[in-house]
Amino acid sequence: MDPAKSLDPTRSLADATPVPFWLDDPARPAALPALIGDDHADLAVVGGGYSGLWTALIAKERNPSRDVVLIEGQEIGWAASGRNGGFCAASLTHGFWNGLDRWPDDIRRLEQLGEENLDEIEAAVKRYGIDCDYRRTGELAVATQQWQADELREGVAIMQEHGIDAEFLDRDQVQAEVHSPTYQAGLWDKNGCAIVNPAKLAWGLKAACLKLGVRIYEHTQATDLKAHGAGMVLTTGYGKLYAGRVALGTNVFPNLVKRLRSFVVPVYDYAMMTEPLSEEQLDSIGWKNRQGIGDSANHFHYYRLSADNRILWGGYDAVYDFNQKVSADHDQRPATFAKLAGHFFETFPQLEGLRFTHTWGGAIDTCSRFSAFFGTAYKGKVAYAMGYTGLGVGATRFGAEVMLDKLDGRSTERTELKMVKTKPIPFPPEPVRWVGIELTQRALTRADANGGKRNLWLKALDKAGMGFDS
Repeated sequence: MDPAKSLDPTRSLADATPVPFWLDDPARPAALPALIGDDHADLAVVGGGYSGLWTALIAKERNPSRDVVLIEGQEIGWAASGRNGGFCAASLTHGFWNGLDRWPDDIRRLEQLGEENLDEIEAAVKRYGIDCDYRRTGELAVATQQWQADELREGVAIMQEHGIDAEFLDRDQVQAEVHSPTYQAGLWDKNGCAIVNPAKLAWGLKAACLKLGVRIYEHTQATDLKAHGAGMVLTTGYGKLYAGRVALGTNVFPNLVKRLRSFVVPVYDYAMMTEPLSEEQLDSIGWKNRQGIGDSANHFHYYRLSADNRILWGGYDAVYDFNQKVSADHDQRPATFAKLAGHFFETFPQLEGLRFTHTWGGAIDTCSRFSAFFGTAYKGKVAYAMGYTGLGVGATRFGAEVMLDKLDGRSTERTELKMVKTKPIPFPPEPVRWVGIELTQRALTRADANGGKRNLWLKALDKAGMGFDS
């Protein structure tokens, strides 16, 4: 896209607050006290994002007598769980096509399990009265180039064969859904995604956990994990937590099982939120069905309407710097926000003059196969699920079930899936890691400009099982 087609798009950013919109909420719950001294539990859960919250909640649902303690280094939902776009997708495999490429024999069942998992999330939202603006809108993939439209048309039949309620939309049909001069076609997955307020979902899960008796300590960072007798001990800033079993939901942050650290890298993603649209502005773009939208390029945008009719607009740049670590220093990137603003007004020129109120970024726990991997350590006393690569709002609940199955020593359909029993290829050390990611990003940019054609580098990665997507 060409930002020059919009009139001074950066002026729309003049008053933007550099904080995540979802977390900038007066209803944000107060943090609970930190762990001081020692405590004991049957199950210790490390991490207060979706992964840890679902694990703690389901653990109590499975066995109400189980003593569960969750510790969070900062506050519940402050990281990826409170910064994402709020796309709660059914897919467990980072999209149908990624799953089909990697697990063709299992993909139909994986899609079914993903739909069941999303149904369970919806049921939990209702059961616990979680006010998170949950809507099962589905998701719209839009084509802005002819090669993308051709791929969507060819792909819809394959998706339908695998039980996905998908519909191809030609130019007139996609324009009837959402008005943009850039849209040439679309594909509507009608049941495979819900839209939520991500921070409110995390805070609602926190309240549900507390209701069931989970004890939560915030501002309690785990710094060490060791075996202790028949169980484990976690060292924190002001004390220790002894537990029979431990579930790790730390994702992008350095894993307490050090051998896992080479499997994920922190790639930064950026998003912005507009001011609320007027009725006239809403009418100018349509969007009556309020689907989540993503375009079909390798470097793609994702966007959706909020409950108060703002537009969240994010994606495109996926940033990894040499030897990058998770740090608040990366949360703001003006060059990316300026680029995104230009893209926004090219997509919706009828909204010229609309202003952005918030800008923010966050780290994605990226692994080489783009979907989560699972396992145990310390002779089955510790379980982990990580590597969701930006599609974890829904899939983390499935990962929680897998971790609990493994910690409980249960062989289930979930634990026998090839996706669960295998791991991605780890990333090489620096500087090879940075060089590889940089080459890949440049190759993806060239593919977008060349009708989607993947060069020899991308084809080699595909063959090696590291087929990069942005």
